[in-house]
Amino acid sequence: MLNRLRSRVVVQSDGQLKSGKDVTIAALLGAEEFGFATAPLISLGCIMMRKCHLNTCPVGIATQDPELRKKFSGKPEHVVNFMFMLAEEMRGYMAQMGFRTVQEMVGRADMLRVDPLSLNEKSQHLDLGPILTSAASLAPGEPQVNTMGQDHFSEEATGLPSILDFDFIEGAAPALSDGTPVSMEFHINNRNRSVGAMLSNEISKLYGAKGLPHGTIQIKLNGHTGQSFGFTLAKGVTLEVAGDANDYAGKGLSGGEVIVYPGETVLTNGLVAEDSTVVGNATLYGATSGSAFFRGKGGERFCVRNSGALAVVEGIGDHGCEYMTGGRVVCLGETGINFGAGMSGGIAYMYDPTGVFPSRCNAEMVSLETVDDAEEVEVLRSYISDHAAKTGSTVAAGILDDFPAAVGHFVKVFPYDYKRVLLEQRAAAQEAQLEAAA
Repeated sequence: MLNRLRSRVVVQSDGQLKSGKDVTIAALLGAEEFGFATAPLISLGCIMMRKCHLNTCPVGIATQDPELRKKFSGKPEHVVNFMFMLAEEMRGYMAQMGFRTVQEMVGRADMLRVDPLSLNEKSQHLDLGPILTSAASLAPGEPQVNTMGQDHFSEEATGLPSILDFDFIEGAAPALSDGTPVSMEFHINNRNRSVGAMLSNEISKLYGAKGLPHGTIQIKLNGHTGQSFGFTLAKGVTLEVAGDANDYAGKGLSGGEVIVYPGETVLTNGLVAEDSTVVGNATLYGATSGSAFFRGKGGERFCVRNSGALAVVEGIGDHGCEYMTGGRVVCLGETGINFGAGMSGGIAYMYDPTGVFPSRCNAEMVSLETVDDAEEVEVLRSYISDHAAKTGSTVAAGILDDFPAAVGHFVKVFPYDYKRVLLEQRAAAQEAQLEAAA
C-alpha cells in the first residue's frame, strides 16, 4: 500500500481456513483469494490418519494402490456443499458488519477487535496493533484490492526476449501436427522459468497423457535455467542443457526427458563436474514418469515424492528421495543426511565405495541390500550407460570400465512395503503360470 503496489497484485491467504469466520477474518486482513486444503479433503472423506506418505490411505484419497482407491467415496458435490455452506456463514458475518460484497471488506482491519476473554497469560502481552491497523489509513485513496492487470509475457511489456515456450511451440509445429521429429537450439537464462510447460500443454491438448514418441522434439539449450525448468514436461520432449539448472528442475516430470551437464567452456577451464552442483534443490519434485540425467551434483530434497521417473545424478544434498513412492534413482556420488525418509516405493542405487552411505540413510522404512541379481545388474548398467552417453560423464565411464567390480560398491535402497508388494506380485504370477501349465 505504501508503495502504491497493492492494485497490481492479488493477495491470497491460506493455512487452516475451515469456516466462514476464518475467511471473513482473512478478507478483513487484506486477502481477496482464499486457499483450502484440509477442509475440502475432509468433506471428501479424509479421516486424517496422517499417513499420506505411506501409500496406505484407508479411505483411498492419498494412495496409488488400486484396491485402496476403490474405497474412495467422495464426490464433487461434497466439496460444492461445503463451499456453499461456508459462503452462507460468511454472508452472515458480512451482514452484521454492513458489507454487501467481499471486495468492500478486503483490508478493513479496523473491523477486527481482540477478544479479551480468549487471552491467556502469554497472549495478553501481544501487541496486535500493527496487524489491526487499516492499510487504507496509511495510504489514503490507494485501492486495497487488485484493479490493474499486468502483462507478464509480451516483449513490449517485460522488456525481455519472447517467452521461450512460444519459440518452442512454433518450432515444434510439424511434431504437433503429425509427429514429425524436430530439433531446435536456443540460449537460456534464469529469467526463463517453467520452461517446457506451455509446450507440454500443447502436446497434452492434442495427444493426452500418451504424449508423443520418445525424442520427437529435441531441444538443446545453452546457459542457466530459471526455476521449475521442464515443469510437467510431456512425453516426447527432450530438454538438454549445456550449463546448469535452478531449483525444482523437472518438477512434476510427466514422461519427458531432462538432461543437464556443464558447458564445454567451463570443463575446459578446469571445472570438475562431479564436484560441482549442476542442478538446484527439490529436483524432480513429484515426478510421475520420464527420465533425467545430471552430470554433477544435485541439491537438497532430490526426487521428493517421485512416483515413477528415472533419475541419474552424481551426488545430492540432504533428504534425498524423501516420500518417494516409485521410480528409480541412481546416485554416483555421496549424499547428505536423512536419505530415504518416508520412502515407501521405488528403488535407489547408491554408489558407495567408501562405505559412508548407511550412516546417512534413514532406515525406518527401507532396507539396504546388495545388487546381485543378474537381470537387475544389467538394468543398472543400462542406466549408467545412458547417463554416460547423454551427458559425457567421466564418472559413469569410469564405473563402466570395470563394472563387475564397481557393482559391488552399489547399495540398493529397497522400501520394505514395496519389496513385499513385488514379492507378492511375483508369487501370484508364478502361481498363474503353474495353473496355466496344469
